Amino acid sequence: MFLRNRTPIRNQALENALFARRAIIAFVGVIILMFVLLFNLYNIQVNSYDKYQTQANGNRIKVIPIAPNRGLIYDRNGTILAENKPSHSLEIIPEKTKDLTATIDALEKLVTITDEERERFLKSAKRQRRFKSIVLKSRLSPKQVAQLSVSLHQIPAARIEARLKRHYPFAHILTHALGYVAKLNKKDQARIIAADEEATYAATRDIGRLGIEKFYQKLLHGQPGYREIEVNNRGRVVRVLNEVPPEHGQDLYLNLDINLQKKAYQELAGRRGSVVAIDPNNGAVLAMVSSPSYDPNLFVHGISGKNYRALLSADKPLINRATQGTYPPASTIKQLMSLAALEAKIITEKTSIQDPGWFRLPNVERPFRDHLAWGHGKVDVYKAMLKSCDTFFYDVANRLGIDRISNFMDRFGFGQKSGVDIYEEKQAIMPSRAWKRARHNQPWYPGDTISLGIGQSYWTATPIQLANSTAIVAASGQFFTPQLLGASQWANGLLQLPADERPPVTLKNNYNWKIAQKGMWGVVNTLGGTAYNVFKGANYVSAGKTGTAQLISIAEDEKYDENKISERHRDNAMYVGYAPFDKPEIALTVVIENAGGGGSSAAPIARKLFDVYLAQRSTAPSLVTNQKNSLQVNAAGHTQ
Repeated sequence: MFLRNRTPIRNQALENALFARRAIIAFVGVIILMFVLLFNLYNIQVNSYDKYQTQANGNRIKVIPIAPNRGLIYDRNGTILAENKPSHSLEIIPEKTKDLTATIDALEKLVTITDEERERFLKSAKRQRRFKSIVLKSRLSPKQVAQLSVSLHQIPAARIEARLKRHYPFAHILTHALGYVAKLNKKDQARIIAADEEATYAATRDIGRLGIEKFYQKLLHGQPGYREIEVNNRGRVVRVLNEVPPEHGQDLYLNLDINLQKKAYQELAGRRGSVVAIDPNNGAVLAMVSSPSYDPNLFVHGISGKNYRALLSADKPLINRATQGTYPPASTIKQLMSLAALEAKIITEKTSIQDPGWFRLPNVERPFRDHLAWGHGKVDVYKAMLKSCDTFFYDVANRLGIDRISNFMDRFGFGQKSGVDIYEEKQAIMPSRAWKRARHNQPWYPGDTISLGIGQSYWTATPIQLANSTAIVAASGQFFTPQLLGASQWANGLLQLPADERPPVTLKNNYNWKIAQKGMWGVVNTLGGTAYNVFKGANYVSAGKTGTAQLISIAEDEKYDENKISERHRDNAMYVGYAPFDKPEIALTVVIENAGGGGSSAAPIARKLFDVYLAQRSTAPSLVTNQKNSLQVNAAGHTQ
């Protein structure tokens, strides 16, 4: 028996109810989703408006920093020493060319492009954004600018840009005092990041590398401005929205006298040596010359490998001999040895010894010879300085001993950095028992002390130390930290920046200053003095001390003959002095390496420098020291 197929009976009411429930659920879901959407729209467009508007503007608006113009540098009389001059460069925008090499080749037909310039450009092109221009050739001459301007319309990717670049009009003459600026490198950037100064240097291309330019970088740099620009999605500028100009760096007025500086550089004539001149009344550095020198402008635009290798010569032009050159002070410290002996009461003004031409320690066979083989006869402190008698100072040093000598010379700044306002400085050596033990692991011997009496042995000094110690003697103990900067330019005029005055060198008997000064006076003004012939006829009275620093030992039975000695082993010529004698205005040191006698080689330069400076001082008043209404601030920042 078979059953028939039956069609299921539909319950229409039940289906309608099910459909209604589903429709209601769907409708509620849609409503909920609409509310979620509206809530999110409200949250994005109202509650989070500032956040997303900032992000949108960040993609559309860029803030471009603007580098400030670097402050200018002048000498004490207003002569410009460092300026900013327009410099033209040939640049390429990589985005505008499909073939950089072909573009460079095309430009090479118009102007010479060296392999080094080509290589440097291609390296920069890999690091920088393609829509930014990159320098291919800098320091274009007017002729090159003209040649390029005629044809550049055929090369759309290339253009000529003019920017202000540092320029040093006196070039070699001031290099070691001013220093120079150079392009920021990785080390500079690391220091800037460590100091949290990225915003300050965001647009800066160059930074002070040496000398005044480096020491006063923050004053000279100024404060950057900025430009708000609108850009498209490819980073191209659409329009400028706002601009805040940068603040110009402060102009600096140095204590240097450019006429004195030029004369010193001229007189050294390329020989290895240095001149430092200081005003004993305030510590102002009037001249600081190191020779040989080099052109700092080479570093401003990026020095070539060839030019840099030329500076690595045996003459070491990169070294600032004024502050980094260390020399045996030789007889230029005999007035200080006299002071030490007078203070210790080892000698008096009237003490005299018999000089046979040599000095011998008890139970020691080897004599310490005087430069005059037959001796100077009866010698007191004045004659000892006048004739530069070694025997007298051998005896003085022996009786003083190393401890008293070292402690006394420390008070004049030997063995210490002078504190002059540049970073490139050595402290040289003021030896002591502890120093020799630490350096050579040896005890101090009596023979070591004897040679200190004439500024030899382990004792070394920098020219600025010698100049400052001479200024202290000239000023009867007044002690300043040497300073190159004299004032800076502010809105209300020049802001004076006097040097720090340090605790004076005090003596138990102030008359001892007079003895040392009179001894130096005799060297220059008494017949037979080692500098008498050089200063004879001068229309001012000065005081000084010659020095001849021996660099190699001579056997006891041999005589010094420079013709038998290699040039670089010959004696250094040295001179220290000050003028005028009654009211000193300038104290100086002249050092010439391997030039022989101080009286014959160094003293004549000192005479010419005194002539120049003292002749002009009344006719060219200093801007730095003659501003009637200027503020004065010391190095600690306190207004006076």
